Amino acid sequence: MVSEHSDASDGETTALALKILVAGGFGVGKTTMVGAVSEIRPLRTEELLSEAGQLVDDTGGVDQKVTTTVAMDFGRITIRSGLSLYLFGTPGQDRFWFLWDELSQGALGAVVLADTRRLEDCFPAVDYFEHRHIPFVVAVNCFAGARTYGAHDVSRALDLDSGTPVVLCDARDRDSGKEVLIRLVEYAGRMHTARLLDSVG
Repeated sequence: MVSEHSDASDGETTALALKILVAGGFGVGKTTMVGAVSEIRPLRTEELLSEAGQLVDDTGGVDQKVTTTVAMDFGRITIRSGLSLYLFGTPGQDRFWFLWDELSQGALGAVVLADTRRLEDCFPAVDYFEHRHIPFVVAVNCFAGARTYGAHDVSRALDLDSGTPVVLCDARDRDSGKEVLIRLVEYAGRMHTARLLDSVG
């Protein structure tokens, strides 16, 4: 979490910048979501899928995918005056998970993108954030042609802790992605407040 201070002519104003991770399995739409919501040109570290990668990357269900993130995506969105979110999209493949510890340092929370056609691919991200007590929401990216499941069904299938939000979204749509991020900030705020109260109680 980063705070930025600036002096205005009528007094001091404070701008708050929060770090958010966008995680999930291979090909679930992380780069797409960061690019869709970012108000700046997003930083991307994508490379073409190689023949060598075919041995380790499961492209079943995402056959049209030709590139993959090898480090991170980065974008920024202003939610309201004085509140900006810095978005860090994580790589989805197992071999890049060593980057997650660095990326998660100082994060307020995370969005775990899920594809109901490959729901098992988001289990590692769910486990990662649960074990580190990092607040997260599960955002089900509604792909064309995929069977539609309700939030309760997805929550039960992922065996989420009670109260963990599950929302349906379209990672290509800026307003949809923004709603997911607002939901995360609200949820993470409640979680951090509850922990603070527990620590002084």
